[in-house]
Amino acid sequence: MDSLTQIALGSAVAVAVVGRKSSVKKAALWGAVAGTLPDLDILIDYGDALSNMVYHRGFSHALFYLTLLSPLLALLICKIHQQMPLYRHWLLAIWLVLITHPLLDTLTIYGTQLALPFSNHPFAVGSIFIIDPLYTLPLLLGLAWVLWRGKRALAANTAALVFSSCYLLWGLAAQQHVLQVAAKQPVSNDARVLVVPTALNTLLWRVLLVTEEAYYEGFYSLLEKNSDIVFQRYVLDPELYQRYQQHPDVQTLATFSQGFYALEQQGEQVVITDLRMGQQQNYAFSFVLAEEPGQPASRLPRQLQLAETVSWVWRTLTGELSAANQLPRNLTSPDAVAEPDRPAAAQYSSH
Repeated sequence: MDSLTQIALGSAVAVAVVGRKSSVKKAALWGAVAGTLPDLDILIDYGDALSNMVYHRGFSHALFYLTLLSPLLALLICKIHQQMPLYRHWLLAIWLVLITHPLLDTLTIYGTQLALPFSNHPFAVGSIFIIDPLYTLPLLLGLAWVLWRGKRALAANTAALVFSSCYLLWGLAAQQHVLQVAAKQPVSNDARVLVVPTALNTLLWRVLLVTEEAYYEGFYSLLEKNSDIVFQRYVLDPELYQRYQQHPDVQTLATFSQGFYALEQQGEQVVITDLRMGQQQNYAFSFVLAEEPGQPASRLPRQLQLAETVSWVWRTLTGELSAANQLPRNLTSPDAVAEPDRPAAAQYSSH
């Protein structure tokens, strides 16, 4: 999740655990600090762009290491504020703040290596977008109220935590519903299926299907009664996959993306893309494979079109556009003229 959300969650958790025993402001401050700590790994350079992507949310998000860190950080807090009698309360607060950070990250689609050092599997549920106001704003409002009113308003902070947790459960339930809808589409036969929310909401969902010959992208709105999904079809090159299947960078991204990736020949370059983050061929992570063995892959720049995407999401949810038949007009359209040596997409109706 974004940094503001993790700060809000960390502060809210710390206030809920230790706010009645200690100062509410101290609890909020240290909760914010502890809630930020795991993401400081973004400052580490692992040597190349692909490694920086894959190893982010690595050891700093591992439950084992964060549990080892908790007693030391709680001890430091107690020493600073001379509150050693409250050590157990601070320990519980800091431990909960630290572990809820990666657990929340796991609900996004990026990939969080919770089980290090025992496993480097990138856990990714994909039931919430990386920024979601309906999750973050209640936490901020609850914190603002308790900081203003003091311990008399602790119930507001608790209520915000309960609401935000219920919202996460709603996202999981909505995702399961869309997965069931996607599984009923004929094109989903023998395909790997991924369902993730579009920007800033849990009502409009992106459905991705990947086969050996192509991948398909469609959208489904929970506000529409129509259960049909119109997919855009993007042709893949099986020979290209066969040729590069042993390439270390391909194997790395294939594992990290859990198979949801694409290989494309673009002119003289071979580009590998993580298909999980982004949409309509405007993806967050695409890399050019190095021609020389042992050389790192280089990341392609991305034109961020958040305003256009959010506008399209809003127009779709309000009924101005149909999720089944419309795509963001201002985004790179799969119906546009194909780039050189890049296959154009075709519209594919599942019914």
